[in-house]
Amino acid sequence: MSPISTLFTDNTILINVKPYAVIVLIAILSILWYFLKRSPHPPLPPGPRGLPIVGNLPFLDPDLHTYFTNLARSYGPIFKLNLGSKLTVVVNSPALAQEIFTDHDINFSNHDVSLTGRVVTYGGLDLVLLPYGAEWRMLRKVCVLKLLNRKTLDSFYEFRCKEIRERTRYLYQRGQEESPVNVGDQIFLTMMNLTMNMLWGGSVKAEEMESVGTEFKGVISEITRLLGEPNISDFLPMLARFDLQGLVKKMHVCARELDTILDKAIEQMQRLRSRDGDDGECKDLLQHLMKLKDQEADSEVPITLKHVKAVLMDMVVGGTDTTTNTIEFAMAKLISNPVLMKRAQQELGDVVGKDNIVEESHITRLPYIVAIIKETLRLYPTIPLLVPHRPTETAVVGGYTIPKNTNTFINVWSIQRDPNVWDNPTEFRPERFLDNKSYDFSGTDYRFLPFGSGRRICAGIALAERMVLYTLATFLHSFDWKIPEGQVLELKEKFGVVLKLKTPLVALPIPRLSDSNLYL
Repeated sequence: MSPISTLFTDNTILINVKPYAVIVLIAILSILWYFLKRSPHPPLPPGPRGLPIVGNLPFLDPDLHTYFTNLARSYGPIFKLNLGSKLTVVVNSPALAQEIFTDHDINFSNHDVSLTGRVVTYGGLDLVLLPYGAEWRMLRKVCVLKLLNRKTLDSFYEFRCKEIRERTRYLYQRGQEESPVNVGDQIFLTMMNLTMNMLWGGSVKAEEMESVGTEFKGVISEITRLLGEPNISDFLPMLARFDLQGLVKKMHVCARELDTILDKAIEQMQRLRSRDGDDGECKDLLQHLMKLKDQEADSEVPITLKHVKAVLMDMVVGGTDTTTNTIEFAMAKLISNPVLMKRAQQELGDVVGKDNIVEESHITRLPYIVAIIKETLRLYPTIPLLVPHRPTETAVVGGYTIPKNTNTFINVWSIQRDPNVWDNPTEFRPERFLDNKSYDFSGTDYRFLPFGSGRRICAGIALAERMVLYTLATFLHSFDWKIPEGQVLELKEKFGVVLKLKTPLVALPIPRLSDSNLYL
């Protein structure tokens, strides 16, 4: 009998099949079913298992940058977490960051928008949160090409110089009294006053700047705090209507206060212009923005008053906390490394001299000071996970699928301490940036991304460089710094919207210039 015999009885076909043939048939059908049913995309990245509904939320460590770095050791350079109803992917290697910022740059050009962030940016109308498109491109062009270009920044040098000189004078008095200062507080005041002067120093009357400044500092501090608070409503949108933590309600209060302050500044500017006439010269960033608003009124994508206010808010938040923390970290590292401090001061002595004061024009001849800031931003990137990106379409990165609208973090803190890229990665060694001058702030070298990369790279890099380098150079040139007797310098960091020192730096400024008149 053959392996398969067929009998025809009436209209019925009877097939006698050998057992092994049945097994082969089942195997073939199983393989076909697998390929037909298999997803057309590669799998999601690996990651730890979570709980129903809340996912991995209960297991998060508050220091997300180090927590994510440790998870990468277990799951690889790309992994996923379920944070409530939000799928989150974390990228921890230069190669994967490059893949996102080059191959998928447009797709990943949107940022995640928190509920509190939306409130304080007039519905997400600022440069950070606006979705990628014509409106965002218009605002980016305004900020980078017209507001923060070299000519405009040069025109505000007088504001920066005035504020730095006032802070130096105050530190000199404290040094004469042998009174330690909270270095971070002093830097914050400097950055806040400097930023406000650039924003509306030509519009708000001098006698009113102090009262406006006091209000403004309080509001901005509270806004920064609220932006850094994890909001359960962001992870479980079904709970958003209840605002269980009250964060959105508190942010609405801050937003109204901020709006009132900005309205006052705009009204004063308009009164001054109507009284004195418009000579066409813009004396601060507010005047620049309002002029551009009028010029672009009939364009396809006009600048609105809300755009103006949102950009002003961006500049204040971006120009105070971030720059303050960078300078404070740099100062703390130098005070704890006297040899590096002396080398920096030696460079300042050679270029500036002890019978002179630092000017911004000196900065291009101070490569070691620049290297100090780069090394500080390598070890302590201002926003260690960058602003989370969200792909508009499903993408494949590193051989894994990242679905549409997935929150995607680039762990810059981990990338810039990668031992496969950096020698002695945890050591503070500015010389590494003298040896390799290819590292800059442009975001084209994916081993060093303190300001991000691609289309959504920070728009304020040029302003931040001027403020940070000029302030640090002046503080190091004008003073020696000493930790008060009986106190210990701690360099532990605290994670938040921005990375900061966990314990504020308190130090004694000791005047070191040859002529006391240089401090007046």
